[in-house]
Amino acid sequence: MANFDYGSAFSRNIGWVTESEQLRLKNARVAIGGLGGVGGVHLLTLARLGIGKFSIADFDKFDIVNFNRQVGATVSSLGKPKLDVLRDMVRDINPEVDLRLFPDGVNDDNLEDFLTDVDVYVDGLDFFAFDARRKTFAACERKGIPVVTAAPLGLGVALLVFGPGGMPFEEYFGFEGGDEMEMAIRFLVGLSPAMLQRGYVADMSRVNLAERKGPSCIAACQLCAGVAAIETLKLVLGRKGVRLAPLGTQFDAYRMQYALTWRPWGHRNPMQRLMRYLVRRQLGL
Repeated sequence: MANFDYGSAFSRNIGWVTESEQLRLKNARVAIGGLGGVGGVHLLTLARLGIGKFSIADFDKFDIVNFNRQVGATVSSLGKPKLDVLRDMVRDINPEVDLRLFPDGVNDDNLEDFLTDVDVYVDGLDFFAFDARRKTFAACERKGIPVVTAAPLGLGVALLVFGPGGMPFEEYFGFEGGDEMEMAIRFLVGLSPAMLQRGYVADMSRVNLAERKGPSCIAACQLCAGVAAIETLKLVLGRKGVRLAPLGTQFDAYRMQYALTWRPWGHRNPMQRLMRYLVRRQLGL
């Protein structure tokens, strides 16, 4: 495109990164599974950071219930594939972007291709996509690909990073042998051990894990995108300060509280067991 110049487009990043580091971001490939609440805003944020290559996967279409939180959800995009809409949006930011598109989502047939040459995987899968998430995280572990998970919990963000030298995903969450409800509770508590979001839900009747329903908010998704982008930057550039699981962080913007958590033994940690018990009680299980 005649009017586009990568160096000029992302020159305002320089200062936080060097020119040579910006070039490394340009040549890095980030995979994002899911382009909904957090996945879409992850993609656009990382594109504006100057990441030049993406592998993106989603099989869903935009619906009106996505309007409150998903960056690609507009009247003009109703009924359109999320992958197509976000593809056009990211190319409008960087026409030179290298995109590998996976319109069937992440599955057994394309997982290897999806993760080929990937430097960092950023999780954007639906909360309840446990099978796809377990397989994707396991494949990343085999390949030595770090994984960034920034979850919009409450009106804030909970961050976990999995990678070489840290605790494996399965050991941390302990999904093995659990039904969907148990995995949902373990995932919720594992993502936010501090549970800073507890206590200010205005209408608990809107929280129903059995029906795969819960409140959401664009503010939390945008917080996630910022946090995930910075962790991705540090991982791509080999900078210090990345905290691997079982270390985790949570920032709750409603309470203006920050918590750093450490859960040795992962899902077997006594504090994790206690929190799962309390969540079950709160949900009436």
